Amino acid sequence: MCLCSWSAARDEHTAVETLLAFRSEALILLGPTAPADTFVSLDRKAPVIVVGRRIADGEPDVVRSADDEGVGLLVDHMVGLGHRAIAHIDGGKGVISTDRRRGYRTAMRRHGLDAHIRVLHGDNTEAAGERAARQLLDSGELPTAVVAYNDQCAIGVLAALQRAGVAVPGEVSVAGYDDDTLSRLSCFDLTTVSQGAREQARYAVAAAVERLDQDRAEPREVVLTPELVVRGTIAEPRDG
Repeated sequence: MCLCSWSAARDEHTAVETLLAFRSEALILLGPTAPADTFVSLDRKAPVIVVGRRIADGEPDVVRSADDEGVGLLVDHMVGLGHRAIAHIDGGKGVISTDRRRGYRTAMRRHGLDAHIRVLHGDNTEAAGERAARQLLDSGELPTAVVAYNDQCAIGVLAALQRAGVAVPGEVSVAGYDDDTLSRLSCFDLTTVSQGAREQARYAVAAAVERLDQDRAEPREVVLTPELVVRGTIAEPRDG
């Protein structure tokens, strides 16, 4: 059984309780936002596999991509093209946003670009990307490249820049994260990072089977290497 918690009528807690009420034998939770200790208590009711998010205390089972490394891949690629003024629109609060923000800062410092570190508040929506892009436009100091928290946020950046007459990637390069369906459309052709969604799903199901059929009790974390997906929204900086 699969339930979506992204609705006004059903939050994450309600979705989980509904699955338990239907006597689900295991729970595979995609990018949950609850505190880590919530999953520990849930795991006593049914095996829990968290997908897409780091859990600091090592419980329960986790299958995820290395988010900090993924953002690092984007920054490395941009720097390799000649970019220096690279801004990051973060995802707000939460473990995933923290990891991606850390990956951006670490990569910028690795390239000696501490003075160019620029983080704007955002979230996982197009609206947040548009707001952050307007802040950049209003500042009068546009970066040559922007790394957005995810693809939805990046699409909002593209929309705001287009309305302002700023060429992408001619004047500003833009990248997202997740390699979702929208990013692949020709109208966006968005450079992004793939988390290996199918592989994560395969590992998550395998973990649930191990917990149920093989009586594995100890938690296990699988961390996959993200993959850079270069498309049409990144180019060398105009002054490069």
